[in-house]
Amino acid sequence: MNKERMIANFIEMIKIHSPSLKEKEYADYLVTLLEEMGLEIYLDNGYVNYGGTAPTIFGKLKGNVDGKGVTLAAHTDVVEPSKGVNPIIEGNIIKTDGTTTLGGDDKGGIASIIETLRTIIENNISHEDIYLILTPCEEDAMLGAKNIDWDRVPTHMIPAKDTIVIDNAGRAGLIAHTAPSRYNFRITFKGRKAHAGIEPEKGLNAIQLASIAIGNMKMGRIDSLTTSNMGTIESSFPSNVVADLCVATGEVRGHSKETILETLEGYKKCCEDAVSSFGGEFEFKEVCDFPALKPIDDLKFAKEFAKVYEAMGVETQLQVIGGGSDSNIFAERGYNSIIIGVGMYNVHTVNESLDVNELCKTTEAVINYISK
Repeated sequence: MNKERMIANFIEMIKIHSPSLKEKEYADYLVTLLEEMGLEIYLDNGYVNYGGTAPTIFGKLKGNVDGKGVTLAAHTDVVEPSKGVNPIIEGNIIKTDGTTTLGGDDKGGIASIIETLRTIIENNISHEDIYLILTPCEEDAMLGAKNIDWDRVPTHMIPAKDTIVIDNAGRAGLIAHTAPSRYNFRITFKGRKAHAGIEPEKGLNAIQLASIAIGNMKMGRIDSLTTSNMGTIESSFPSNVVADLCVATGEVRGHSKETILETLEGYKKCCEDAVSSFGGEFEFKEVCDFPALKPIDDLKFAKEFAKVYEAMGVETQLQVIGGGSDSNIFAERGYNSIIIGVGMYNVHTVNESLDVNELCKTTEAVINYISK
């Protein structure tokens, strides 16, 4: 692999502004680059369903060795503020001037994929079919992955089930294989409006009703694999009006669907008890935002990749993580994903940085796995 070339490619890419919903310029750049490298490309235009601008990019580099192939995956959007990135290189660390995010999440992953492909092509390395999935809008509820029209994807472009997602924060050697499902919930509390100064006794304050219900809900760490959080409480009335409406939203995430649903049922019971003692009404809605990611091969794929790292002298760690990614969406279609460390730190902040040494180790590991 060519370290200097990968760094130059990374710097070039982070200067292309590609926040969620506005990744078109970057997607065009990648399509041109990949086609020049000889990959076959298919573009899924699911973005029309959610007001985006860029397709999910499917790519294929035909192999010369029989086998089921492997898929490399990453996402094309970055977290704001990301316009006008001014990269600063200090030794092996690339960071910003503190006014923007860097975009290592996940342009570091894409730089790794591009250098992997270039190395394999230039050195005529024998390999099975290599597939790519580069999704837009991963940072915005995985909208790109959720809106892929799989029925339109040409049969020969359907990616291999074993998928290496190059999008894990932290050092090379970290291999995440399991991630939680997330359910979002919305509770609408309804009271009775009245003049707060003249006849408050005729009213029933929905904010107070919400506080009684929420105060009895267990939040934070539910158990070792389940968490919960209340994100918003909204009610906008002048102080001389008894509020008759209050809306609260939150999430429960975990690795057990049964525990998540049990937690949500507990929240409904808190609302029922509050209404029973205080009056008023409530409406409770829940939706599964993304399913859980779990290995379907008893960790065989994760352990195979760990051996590649270990042969390089890189310490490995198999991880169960608390965040979701496109892998969770692909899991419903039977994809078996591992999410590997890129060398990015302090992601989603203006203190974000990328350790090039770690990125190189991960890229070398991917090349070695593909050419095994």
